[in-house]
Amino acid sequence: MRVLVVEDEKKMAALLQQALEEQKCSVQVAHTGPEGLRIARGSPVDVITLDVLLPGMDGFTLAHELRRSQVLSPILFLTARDAKIDVVRGFDAGGDDYLTKPFSFIELLARLRALVRRRPELPAQEVRVADLVLNPASQEVARSGMPIELSKTEYLLLEALMRNSGRVLQRKVLFDAVWGAGHTVENNTLDVYVRLLRRKIDQGHSTRLIKTVRGFGYRMESQPSL
Repeated sequence: MRVLVVEDEKKMAALLQQALEEQKCSVQVAHTGPEGLRIARGSPVDVITLDVLLPGMDGFTLAHELRRSQVLSPILFLTARDAKIDVVRGFDAGGDDYLTKPFSFIELLARLRALVRRRPELPAQEVRVADLVLNPASQEVARSGMPIELSKTEYLLLEALMRNSGRVLQRKVLFDAVWGAGHTVENNTLDVYVRLLRRKIDQGHSTRLIKTVRGFGYRMESQPSL
């Protein structure tokens, strides 16, 4: 189960991450609303836990933005705000469940699993950028009809870029999408994998799809640079 924890209290976030990882979950952590939005847009997750009082963007606004961005992962609000009006606001914003602090981790885990089970299985739609096609169901990639063999890391990096075509993805967003938040990775590792990916995706094609945005990160773009 892939879980995104959006929690500004770092001690609480670390405890949740540790407890979920002990249950064999893959966990990414965001400490602000905008950071949570970037991670959720950049890498698919099975379920999201969301605090309400977040820096930069409150949880209700974040849930609304996630749904507006077509992020369909179930959202569980995990907050000390227990007033009925807050619960209603959470569901109206796009939340699927609401659990107040303090809480039992056993109950939280059960609710997360229930949300993932209830989530309807949507057909995995192909992602296309120009003549590059990624099939999430089979994890196959092809350009101009020719199959491309990718490692798991290369595939995750390409998927994050393609799902955000035209948008600059900052380095930290890509680190979180590929290796997961909290994992220590050498800073130049991302550049190495981008170079490997470019050889497989762009080499031999007149239109290069993977662009470097110096000082920020990378962007997948189907239009040739002028």
